Amino acid sequence: MPSIYKHSDSNNRKTWLLMTGFFVFIIAVGWLFSYLLNSSGILILAVVISVLMSVASYWYSDKIVLSMARARLTEKEDNPELYRLVENLCITAGLPLPKIYIINEQQPNAFATGRDKNHSVIAVTQGLLERLNKNELEGVLAHELSHIGNKDMLLSTMVVILAGVVAITSDLFMRASFWGMAGRDRQERGTDFIIFTAGILAAILAPLAATLIKLAISRKREFLADADGVLLTRYPEGLASALEKIAGDTTPMAVANTATSHLYIESPFRGEQQTNWFVKIFQTHPPMEERIKVLRGMEI
Repeated sequence: MPSIYKHSDSNNRKTWLLMTGFFVFIIAVGWLFSYLLNSSGILILAVVISVLMSVASYWYSDKIVLSMARARLTEKEDNPELYRLVENLCITAGLPLPKIYIINEQQPNAFATGRDKNHSVIAVTQGLLERLNKNELEGVLAHELSHIGNKDMLLSTMVVILAGVVAITSDLFMRASFWGMAGRDRQERGTDFIIFTAGILAAILAPLAATLIKLAISRKREFLADADGVLLTRYPEGLASALEKIAGDTTPMAVANTATSHLYIESPFRGEQQTNWFVKIFQTHPPMEERIKVLRGMEI
């Protein structure tokens, strides 16, 4: 039976292998499009646009997400038990105390956000506080604090930038092809028609491939947050039991949104919403059954 440390190390390695593969993939796509257009300008423009958009989103992400979730700030005197749990976990993890928000929803769920550990936020639903016992709530809070400690918001922003570079580069290449720019370059340089056709196919398929890599990285970070959360509590069953309750709850969430669903410990969509084909395509979390199985197979 693998230890918690092996799970944590394994997921970290897989994350950075995926990131390395992502960089190689982007270099290959950028080279192909630059070669066919005989210009590196398209790649430079895509990088600049993607970085500017993503940095702005990263800087204001917590305010945007909290507003969309209609979360309200709670103080220590409002919920001393919740604060005590978070404070104890922060001491163990060596993290500053994040701001704590409550979402007025009965579905048990939670998320963490913020640009760094000094500007972090944990938001929990009212349903989570009412339906989980102390050990289960501690497991969920430890998972969210692990996202903060692992700098997952920063990593997520990097991945979004990379995926954005691919998407924007592909779009610019398709527009250039439509306007005939690529055709002129191809004739001047004698580029083979098959290679140019491959470029068109790459422009269509590259954004999809980038999205799949982005989702794979996101799923690995969820496994890592599970493992690192258990390292804080030393009690895998607490988080495993919490995930069972969260997954088994069918209460809908009024503020559920595809733009922010990836932040929650489990997708906030329920019932027909959860099986909607659009939602399933963009799932960022591994199957709950697999997460619970891994947690219950860990050794302390």
